[in-house]
Amino acid sequence: MTGALGILIPVSLGMGLVGLATFFWAMRKGQFEDPEGNAWRVITPQDPPSDEGHDNDDLAADPADRDPARRL
Repeated sequence: MTGALGILIPVSLGMGLVGLATFFWAMRKGQFEDPEGNAWRVITPQDPPSDEGHDNDDLAADPADRDPARRL
């Protein structure tokens, strides 16, 4: 039991120090400067599609689904 604790305690302390060092490295590199801006840039479309709102779906698997005059 003592042998396992002699290995696990230094390993866990080492992993904690690596995590702390990584956190401080990310702080220095500016990884946490603008967390909200990047999230909204993913959601907001830069170039919206020009054919938005059309009923025709050229990528439909079934040919009957490609006909815009067919209604449900």
